[in-house]
Amino acid sequence: MTPGFQALVIGSGGAIGAAFVRALRADPDCAGVREVSRSLGDGFDLSDPASIEAQARACAASGPYGLVIDATGVLTIDGKGPEKHLGALDAGHLARAFALNTIGPALVLRHFAPLLAPGRATYAKLSARVGSIGDNHKGGWYGYRASKAAMNMVLQTAAIELQRRNPQLVVAALQPGTVRSGLSAAFAAGVPQLLEPDESARGLLQALRQLQPRPGAQFVDWRGEPIPW
Repeated sequence: MTPGFQALVIGSGGAIGAAFVRALRADPDCAGVREVSRSLGDGFDLSDPASIEAQARACAASGPYGLVIDATGVLTIDGKGPEKHLGALDAGHLARAFALNTIGPALVLRHFAPLLAPGRATYAKLSARVGSIGDNHKGGWYGYRASKAAMNMVLQTAAIELQRRNPQLVVAALQPGTVRSGLSAAFAAGVPQLLEPDESARGLLQALRQLQPRPGAQFVDWRGEPIPW
């Protein structure tokens, strides 16, 4: 991210998305921050492909962007949390998990990646450690794990394609830690390190600054530590 860069935060209505906006607006190197969120009443809806494309068109005038962050994601769907065992699998719940954690964000990537600035630029997507296949030692959480792992594959595949045109592009999957938010509230009991949203966002932005362009996507946590795919 070069001084004077423009930033775009998609999903700015969530706890971490809002924290990204605050951190970027306080960053002297950031010339401006554009927000996209369903909560803004702008018609954005991850489950509506036309609304994603329309928001990308609307944001084009404020670009190009040196940093695009997709901070969307859902853990509890229609009041139902993640499945803890095979017997809890439900086709409709799985479909919704993939629609909101994989398909919608993949279309966000499709329509917003063309707004990235030439040269050094970064596309970052909030992921989750439980989306790591190599780091899965506990099982459970089927739909959330699988939909995040699928999105990680989308990022890796897109990075290979996009970096053919721009070798200086950084594509990153981000693990924010367990953050005090509505998304994690029901699952935070016993977590040894519960982060405030601003702490997580600052750590993730610092991690992004430290990433160097290299082939493919990179998967890191809020401390900048790599995570196995």
